[in-house]
Amino acid sequence: MSGYENAPAVAVLGLGEMGSALAAVLVDGGHPVTVWNRSEDKAHPLVAKGARWAATAAEAVGAAEVVIVNVAGGAVAAELLRTSGAELAGRTVVDLTDGTSEQATATERLVREHGADYLHGQIMTIAPAIGAPETLVFYGGARPAFDRYETLLQVLGGRATFVSSDPGVPALYGMAVHDIMWGLLNGFLHAAALLGDAGLRIDEFHQLAQPSLSALPTLFPMLANEIDHAQFATPFGALNHHLPSLDDLIAESRARGIDTDLPTYTRNLVADAITAGHGHDSYARLVEYFSRR
Repeated sequence: MSGYENAPAVAVLGLGEMGSALAAVLVDGGHPVTVWNRSEDKAHPLVAKGARWAATAAEAVGAAEVVIVNVAGGAVAAELLRTSGAELAGRTVVDLTDGTSEQATATERLVREHGADYLHGQIMTIAPAIGAPETLVFYGGARPAFDRYETLLQVLGGRATFVSSDPGVPALYGMAVHDIMWGLLNGFLHAAALLGDAGLRIDEFHQLAQPSLSALPTLFPMLANEIDHAQFATPFGALNHHLPSLDDLIAESRARGIDTDLPTYTRNLVADAITAGHGHDSYARLVEYFSRR
């Protein structure tokens, strides 16, 4: 545990499930912590651990060197910081609130206008994992502030990672991870529905198919390289080869009464690319079809 004499004082604004977890690990880590929430009852467990309650967000900000914000949405975070006004001067704001990249950029402007440094962080875990060595949090904004408080930020998640001076980048990184996660989960659940309709056990399938399933993430670096360099020609696995398998999946799903929207969407992307003359390109070529405006 750090000694209080060496640990920066921290304010935590917002004591939902995540905010309470953030405040708790900071208290446990030896930081003087002042907490604020719209409803005071959520602060009681933290006060019992040693945190101090502030009646207003501005009061909490004024008691701290570092201000951590975790509330319900970027607009709420911005309004809280706006009402704190002059109290922000000379402090570092670490905004761990979910929102868009545009909101993060706008909040940075607001904070800097009041004389404070700004970091936007995107937490890539659920509340119970806050403080774990493997917990990843992306940060963007003022690099000197990140360097100054990196030890504190590692208390929240051991893999505190600075990604850009643009505070919107962490939000984009977080969305990208979730985008991939939802795509993989939806594909798995669609496959589970298909197998379940045939009376097959999903756990047995997963065990037997593990060599193929575990290889899927290894494709990401290859796809990333092809996209970054716009080099899509491939001697194997071209888009032409995907279409028959997609047609089979759609036909099987339709026959079993399984929703066909997900595979049909994929088939339409592949078919459009083939029609445009990209049939001999890799699957990475489809990134252009997601980028259409």
